[in-house]
Amino acid sequence: MSQLLNRRLALLSERTNLTLLEQCLHGIERECLRVTADARLAQTPHPEELGSALTNDQITTDYSESLLEFITPALPDPAETLASLDKIHRFAYSKLGNEFLWSPSMPCPLPAEEDIPIAYYGTSNIGQLKYVYRKGLALRYGKTMQCIAGIHYNFSLPEALWPVLMQAEGFVGTERDYQSNAYIALIRNFRRYSWLLMYLFGASPALDAGFLRGRSHQLEQLDADTLYLPYATSLRMSDLGYQSNAQAGLTPCYNDLDSYTDSLRKAVATPYAPYVEIGTHKDGEWVQLNTNILQIENEYYSNIRPKRVTYTGERPIQALVSRGVQYVEVRLLDINPFLPVGIDLPEARFLDAFLLYCALQESPQFDSPECGSCTSNFLSVVKEGRRPGLQLQRDGAAVDMKEWAAELLEKIAPLAALLDQSHGGDTHSKALDDQLAKIRDVSLTPSAKVLASMAEHKESFAQFSMRQSQAHAEFFRSEPLSPEDQAAFEEKARKSLLEQAQTEQTEEGDFDLFVASYQASILAISN
Repeated sequence: MSQLLNRRLALLSERTNLTLLEQCLHGIERECLRVTADARLAQTPHPEELGSALTNDQITTDYSESLLEFITPALPDPAETLASLDKIHRFAYSKLGNEFLWSPSMPCPLPAEEDIPIAYYGTSNIGQLKYVYRKGLALRYGKTMQCIAGIHYNFSLPEALWPVLMQAEGFVGTERDYQSNAYIALIRNFRRYSWLLMYLFGASPALDAGFLRGRSHQLEQLDADTLYLPYATSLRMSDLGYQSNAQAGLTPCYNDLDSYTDSLRKAVATPYAPYVEIGTHKDGEWVQLNTNILQIENEYYSNIRPKRVTYTGERPIQALVSRGVQYVEVRLLDINPFLPVGIDLPEARFLDAFLLYCALQESPQFDSPECGSCTSNFLSVVKEGRRPGLQLQRDGAAVDMKEWAAELLEKIAPLAALLDQSHGGDTHSKALDDQLAKIRDVSLTPSAKVLASMAEHKESFAQFSMRQSQAHAEFFRSEPLSPEDQAAFEEKARKSLLEQAQTEQTEEGDFDLFVASYQASILAISN
C-alpha cells in the first residue's frame, strides 16, 4: 500500500475525522424500457400520470419516449437511496397499466429504427432543445444503440474532508483546486481499475439477435434469437461495432480538470465533416443542434464523469470551470436483471469502498501507453472476463486477471474497514467478502448467472428477460406504496405538468435564437 494512502487512512481514522465519512452522498439514476406483455417496445407516449418528463426531477425519459429514467435524491446512506429508488418503481408500476419495466440493460426485441419513438418534451425552447439533441443522436449513432439502459451511481466525498487532507499535505492553492484535483485523480484510478467492476457486476453476456440489425459482429449464436459471447461479462460496455468515428480522437486522459473541460469544449465547437455534410436542417426542420464532433458535452460517452450541480440554463462545462468538481457519476454499471431495482445494497457498499480507494490511493498522471492499456484491459474483461487464465496488462507486463483482482480487493479492504468504523457494523467488509467469493468462483458473477438461468429454463434472451420483468412487476405490485407516499408522488407529477404548461405559455423568444445563444455559451468559456 502506498505511503500516501497509509497517511490518509491514519488521518481519517482519527476520532475527530471519522464521522466525516458518514457524510458521503449517493444518488442513483436507473434507466429502463417500458415493454408490452409480449416483450415488445411500448409505443405509447410517456404516461401522463408519471408527470412531465421535462420537469419531474424523479421520473423522466432518457433517449426514447419508451426509455424511463428514475432519479433518486443524493442521500448519505445508500440504503436510503435504494429505498427511494424502490418507491419510485412502486409508484411507476401503479400507473403503467399492462406494461412492464424491462429487467436487463440490453433492450427487448426492437421495432424498425424509424418506429423507435424519440423522447418528446413539449413546445418550450428547452423541451425542443432536448428533442432536437436526440434527433441528432439518432442521426449520428442510430436509435437502436440509444435503447440500451444502465445504472448511474453518483458519489461524493464530504466537502469538509478536502480541507483536512489539503492541510495535512501542504497543498499550495485553493480548496476548490485541491478538491477538483482529487476528484480527477479518483477518475484516473477508476480508469485503471474499472475492469474489476465489469467482472464483478457485468450482467449482459447475451442480447437479442435482432439488436445488431444484420451488421457484421464477432458474437456467437446461442439460439435462434440470441447472440452472446461465452466468457463475456458486459456486452453493453463492449464496442459491438458501434464505435463513433467522430469521438475516436476524443480521449480526455484526465490529467487535470482544465485539459478535460478544454477537450470537451473544443469537441462541441469543432466541425466534423460528415455532420457538416448533413447540416442542421432538413426540409426546414431541425435534425441536429450543430455539425460539430459533439452537439453538447453530454454526448461524450465515458464510463465516469466529473460533475457539478448546474444552475438553471447553465451548461455542465460552465459549472465545472467556474466552481470545480463536486461529485463523480459512475456510468458503466449494468442493470442486474435478478434484482427488482437493478442494484442492491452490497453492490452499493462495495462501490463506496472501491471509489474511496480510487480517491485516496496515489494516482500518478497518465502517459499514453498506460491510457491505452486501461482501455484494452477494460475491453478484454467486458468481452472475455470469465475466460480461465485471462491476462491483462499492468506496467507493461502481462498479469493474471484473477490474481490482480484478488490483490485489489486486499488493498480495498482497509477502506471498507474504515467505512465500517465510521458507520458502525461490518456491512462494507461483508460486501467486499461477497466480491472475493466471485473471484474465487466465476459461477457467482451476474453474467454467469444470466447464462445459467437461460440454460436451465431453455430460454432465449428475450424470454429470460421477460420472465424476470414479470417477477419484478409482481414484486412491486404486491406491496403498493403507503397512501401518503402515493399521494406525494401524484402531487409531484401534477405539479410538474403545471410547471411545463406554465413554461410553454410564458416563454418568449424563438427556438433558433435560443439554440444560437446556447451554442455561444460554450464558446464564451475560456480557461
